[in-house]
Amino acid sequence: MTIENDDQLDKLRTVGRLVARTLAAMGKALEPGMTTKELDDLGRALLEKEGARSAPEFSYDFPGATCISVGPDCAHGIPDGTVVKAGDLINIDVSAELDGYFGDTGASFAVPPTRPRIERLCRDGRRAMWAGIRAVKPGNQLNEVGRSIESFARTNGYSIVRNLASHGLGRSLHDEPTEIPTWYEPQDRRTIAEGLVFTIEPFLSLGADWVEERDDGWSLRPPGHQPTVQYEHTLVATSRGPLILTLA
Repeated sequence: MTIENDDQLDKLRTVGRLVARTLAAMGKALEPGMTTKELDDLGRALLEKEGARSAPEFSYDFPGATCISVGPDCAHGIPDGTVVKAGDLINIDVSAELDGYFGDTGASFAVPPTRPRIERLCRDGRRAMWAGIRAVKPGNQLNEVGRSIESFARTNGYSIVRNLASHGLGRSLHDEPTEIPTWYEPQDRRTIAEGLVFTIEPFLSLGADWVEERDDGWSLRPPGHQPTVQYEHTLVATSRGPLILTLA
């Protein structure tokens, strides 16, 4: 989606702040002994309190309000009776629809006590996301986002999962432009228009460059079970730089 007026921007900001607050509350509540279903119930209650609908449930009939993945799963995990344990690496992805507009954000959380290499992976997952965000400028090619993320990953000894990508957002959960690589794709000649709304969500890994779908038809996991994190913001490309919509 490309924003055309202030009303659209205001509605995107509203739903963006809501999913950001929901993600922050779920991350704060995360603790050993609770189930991922209990965590999802919290997210659902916060979204529905503001009149919002779960985007994956609404758009794709996903069996949960939010996606909660317990490592080695790293995306699209189904909330269920899985009990959170100390040392788990957990990804929470929150997306919602409100008043006809969508917001999408996500983050990975390491449940203490945490190994130093996992702490570094989480820290650098955020840094990889911000490397991509800093490349956003109207007129730039979209592949500059992936170039910046891949450069960061290679410099710091990480891999990027290459069958999960960023995407446009706005009037649907997956809007135009579709499939925005978080790695450098030289053949992608698309440019960033002013007002373009999209996510940046690299999956940074300790060795994985691919994920596979599990038997439940949703959860995604690296074949080698390598620890993998995801951090995601929704933003708008403006002449003053990227405007982050998913800040609490």
